[in-house]
Amino acid sequence: MVQKSSKLSVRRQCELLGLNRSSIYYDKKPVDSEALRREEDIMARIDYWHTLMPCIGTRKLVVKLRDDGYWVGRKLVRRLMRQMGLSVVYPKPNLSRKDPNSVIMPYLLRNMSIDFPNQVWSVDITYIKMSHHHMYMTAFIDWMSRRIVGWTLSDTLETKYVIETLQKAIDTYGTPAIINSDQGPQFTSNEYKRFLKDNHIRQSMDGKSRWADNIVIERWFRSLKTELIYINEFDNPRDLRRDIDAYVSQYNSIRPHEALGYDTPDEVYHAAFRKAKGAA
Repeated sequence: MVQKSSKLSVRRQCELLGLNRSSIYYDKKPVDSEALRREEDIMARIDYWHTLMPCIGTRKLVVKLRDDGYWVGRKLVRRLMRQMGLSVVYPKPNLSRKDPNSVIMPYLLRNMSIDFPNQVWSVDITYIKMSHHHMYMTAFIDWMSRRIVGWTLSDTLETKYVIETLQKAIDTYGTPAIINSDQGPQFTSNEYKRFLKDNHIRQSMDGKSRWADNIVIERWFRSLKTELIYINEFDNPRDLRRDIDAYVSQYNSIRPHEALGYDTPDEVYHAAFRKAKGAA
């Protein structure tokens, strides 16, 4: 709308249109595809080392990344970790200082006897590498049976994907009594809290920097990445989704689980309901 050949000056045209004059002279820089590819590669390695050693901070991550051939600094590593939603697992100063806009819920599972399916579910979100991009995976796991009851892939960390995944899980398996999570922004959001309240689900949260409070889903993500993600290259979300679906299906219905006395999660989950039905 602004024309430099007009009789009116550029300044006057911007005033009449309510535009910032500096935006007229801004020359948008082309996207550097090589730089984006390099950042994706670095994020994949950050995810690898963070999954393997969640307690190491940015200084040690920089060392490991440089060993991998990436000349990076702490500033870049911190930015990429924030973008990925990762935080280092260790006690930090000022732990009592919390976001004034978010209310942290108490951890409800300490000393609790969890002996029935749908008594407690855990949820978390993790970064998933691809050949030229990345996705985020939201997954819900039943604490007692170790069964994956819901999961989805998305290209952002928006809360709506958590709620959509949870709604599908509830539609399929029923409503859990408690859902435990970390203190991520998706789980402290009013939208997520309202959904749990509307469905009469009690909300539990890990203590700050206490990743072990949500250990069941953390261990499952580690198995998924080491057994599927890190040893394959996925060129598109369709292939990634297909292979994760096959992995989840095998994990739930075929693979013996040591913590379950070498039964499968499916066997333990459904057997508990059959036993309760028989007792009734």
